[in-house]
Amino acid sequence: MKLRTILTLILAVFAGAAQAQPGPDDAIVEMAQAFRQNNSARLSQLLPAARGHLLEPWAAYWELRARLETATAQEVQDFLSRYAGTYQEDRLRNDWLLLLGQRRDWATFAEEYPRFRMNDDREVRCYALLVQSMREGAETPPGVIDEVRRLWFAQRDLDDGCTLAAGRLIADPSVPRRIVPADAWRKARLAMEANRLRVVSAAVEMVSPQALPLLNELNASPAKFLTRHVTAVLRTRRELVGLALIKLATTDPDNAATLLENKWGPQLSTEERNWIWGVLGRQAAQRLQPTALAFFEKVSRDADISDDMLAWKARAALRASGVPQWPTLLAAIHAMSEEQRKDPTWQYWRARALLAHGGESQRAEAQRLLQGIASTGGFYEQLALEELGDKVTPPPPPQPLTEAEKEAARLNPSLSRGLYAIALGLRDEGRREWNYGTNLAKPGGMGDRELLAAAQLACDREVWDRCINTSERTRGEVDIAQRFPMPFREAVVRRAGEIGLDPAYVYGLIRQESRFVMDARSSVGASGLMQVMPTTARWTARKLGIQGFTPDQLTDRQTNIMIGTGYLKLVLDSFDGSMPLAAAAYNAGPTRPRAWRNGPVLEAAVWAENVPFPETRDYVKKVLANSTLYAALLSGQPQSIKTRLGNVGPRSDTLPESGRDLP
Repeated sequence: MKLRTILTLILAVFAGAAQAQPGPDDAIVEMAQAFRQNNSARLSQLLPAARGHLLEPWAAYWELRARLETATAQEVQDFLSRYAGTYQEDRLRNDWLLLLGQRRDWATFAEEYPRFRMNDDREVRCYALLVQSMREGAETPPGVIDEVRRLWFAQRDLDDGCTLAAGRLIADPSVPRRIVPADAWRKARLAMEANRLRVVSAAVEMVSPQALPLLNELNASPAKFLTRHVTAVLRTRRELVGLALIKLATTDPDNAATLLENKWGPQLSTEERNWIWGVLGRQAAQRLQPTALAFFEKVSRDADISDDMLAWKARAALRASGVPQWPTLLAAIHAMSEEQRKDPTWQYWRARALLAHGGESQRAEAQRLLQGIASTGGFYEQLALEELGDKVTPPPPPQPLTEAEKEAARLNPSLSRGLYAIALGLRDEGRREWNYGTNLAKPGGMGDRELLAAAQLACDREVWDRCINTSERTRGEVDIAQRFPMPFREAVVRRAGEIGLDPAYVYGLIRQESRFVMDARSSVGASGLMQVMPTTARWTARKLGIQGFTPDQLTDRQTNIMIGTGYLKLVLDSFDGSMPLAAAAYNAGPTRPRAWRNGPVLEAAVWAENVPFPETRDYVKKVLANSTLYAALLSGQPQSIKTRLGNVGPRSDTLPESGRDLP
């Protein structure tokens, strides 16, 4: 009896000790937390518990990445060999290449870079182009210089790689067609427009370090700078005038226009003047002001302004007094880069302009443009379909997947790791792992049938965001059931019917908000399927008479659907049933769309294209396209996106006003 008691105590001690050590899944989750906290010691302590786990490559990556700056080159190479072919191998190679670039260890960088498969890091690419230019000197191909310039101009925040590459190529007279000082001033203008002052300073320092004190003064007060420093500016760098006018245009465009017109214009080059008029035109267009086209008319050569300015010139031409200015629109589109002209947005509007303002040959060209983009796949694709006389109907399903195709997806290690990580709550890691498996694990990524099989694997596991996004990558075969799934159909359709909402509109919005991820949480705190903010949820619960509601209930599917649809219905009623306006209000809050609807009555496609916020503009278009396709699926009947869009204009005085207290 005594022996049994002793054995029981010993087993209890061992059991307690075992419980004190995290299990494999717990170790992975805790390591993810330790990595986010940059707790290198804890990562090293936990790594042995993660050995042999499906997500061991992540655990080993976190542990080495946290101490990469002190790791030896041999440790890095050992990791790359042990986890060869995985996402983590190439991600660590990415991190290592960045560190080698910062250390200016060009020999080791040049040896490792060709093995970088993902090649998705702009800064690493800039380092690689710099190494190539240093190696080839006067024989550097012009394409290398052009790519550095393009990557540098696209740089939003200051980084070492692209800044270093551009600076070296400005300073090196041996490189043909090198980056020139005018490029640095153009970069400074782009950065000033984005209010990225560190980037502005870095660009100016490359070509005119003596101008930095004046740059600091203009950043502090551009208006004072432009009135007090005439002689000093002209003696140092007249380009500072352009930077000051750009900065002033963001807060006081009328003053900037007056100073450009009456004082500083003659001191600037034609290209500089055109750029600043383009900045002013874009500012006015983004504020939906009728003066936008007048500013753009002062641009003597559209080739001198950026694609973004040209896009806003095109939008202003569409909006002008409620009657599109088709010749101005065509001129703006013609001046865009080839890449931007190929966007379905401008393909569609170019076709519309040609149909409205052209002869027989122009109408034939418009037909070709519309036929080139028409499909069920997106906003302008659906509009093009309707311009051609068709309506939105779901395409036929592809051939069923074979068992061999399904089995290949199930056995794919990256897909398995991605799904396992998501199941553990490591959604970001799971998403990156999954995307690597579908896009980058082999050259060119998966083919259509492989993508359909991977998407179906995610659908079967109810990982809806991976299901949708993966299926959307197919080109030749389209599975609408994967791209537009309808989870929780009974609950959504029943709730929509109870409160008089179109279930297709609800589905279209949920698909855009959360991709049906129930635990989705935005950076600003919106939660659940319909991404409802806590304050909005409380207000809606009171309106709906829901007792005892607390925001933590938003993670419950039924509650989220009830609150989200309730709020959407109140928003829709407040905007007179306009789906585009209600979608904009759901995304940006109701106050802004109330202002954006003022002005001329517009077809809603024109209005949506002129929404000032890029995120909301994209959101409105996607929700409406989603809703149209869902309506076709739910009803089994062809659908018109134009009918759902309608027109948008000021609120009628004859209609009762409601919803002024909407959050």
